[in-house]
Amino acid sequence: MAVIALDLGGTKIASAIIDRDGNVKYLHKNLLAGRGGAEVGRLIIESIDRQLQKADYCKIKIDAIGVCVPGSVDPDTGMVWAPNIPQWESYPLAQELKRHVEGRGIEVFVDNDRSCAIYGELWQGAGRGCKNCVFMVVGTGVGAGIVIDGRVLHGAHDIVGATGWMALQPPYVKEYEPQGCLEYYASGTGICNRAKELIRANKSYRGELRQMPISRLTTKHIFKAYATGDVIARQVIDKAVEMWGMASANMVSLLNPEKVIWGGGVFCSASHLVPAIYAEAKRWAQPLSIRRTKFEATLLDGTEVLLGAAFLALQGGTVDLQNKELFCD
Repeated sequence: MAVIALDLGGTKIASAIIDRDGNVKYLHKNLLAGRGGAEVGRLIIESIDRQLQKADYCKIKIDAIGVCVPGSVDPDTGMVWAPNIPQWESYPLAQELKRHVEGRGIEVFVDNDRSCAIYGELWQGAGRGCKNCVFMVVGTGVGAGIVIDGRVLHGAHDIVGATGWMALQPPYVKEYEPQGCLEYYASGTGICNRAKELIRANKSYRGELRQMPISRLTTKHIFKAYATGDVIARQVIDKAVEMWGMASANMVSLLNPEKVIWGGGVFCSASHLVPAIYAEAKRWAQPLSIRRTKFEATLLDGTEVLLGAAFLALQGGTVDLQNKELFCD
């Protein structure tokens, strides 16, 4: 049994064929390159067709397609809201994909990226064996996949885990409105924007980040400069660590998890900061709970969401964490 999995992010889409043992084959990525609306829908369909052609050529039977989206999926209508993709305030993704594969005996399942991240970790990563776990996803935005007492939480409107909107830095300013307080400081986009602001404001700064055009600055550049002691990179990343620590402390105090796992695109560069985040969290969290909670970086090197989308498809859209047959020994 094999499925096609797709990980749609704010800037790219990844697709692969994944079998029931978690083997990832024929991984392919496309940049969104500013696309929005139906253009993104067409790119998803092109990615699916590419994988279907590969499956036909290699004689791999595809039973289902799992897609994760960077937002939420209305449980009543199936419409997708993805704030980082233009014109995806209410996009009929599932309907489009089901029409496209109609007649091939392939089912389509769509879920949010926060839930897919925790599915992937529980199936193949650092969350294996956990019944109470939080996966903090730090990428273009910030979100959390949450499993409590063996059940992945979705909430009334599939908005559980929208941690980017955590209120952590008073007073409220209008700049928080588009993405929330935590994302403003501690998402990939937020880290990059805060560094650019400081560079523009500090005319006397001649550090590493000044050596390239501001328009070309990326979060990777900031983490690289942080490692060499650049003053602006240090200021921005230290603020992000503080915010990540406060946010995860709130999660620990509210939910009492066994683990808080850190991943997402930004955490490819930030995994070494997990001890510092834990130290910050200890200052704020309920003391008994934080001492019994492990903080770890993902083991899956950026594939956790893609694997989670596959897990969703393999389980027929209804994730049962008690189904031991799908968990590797």
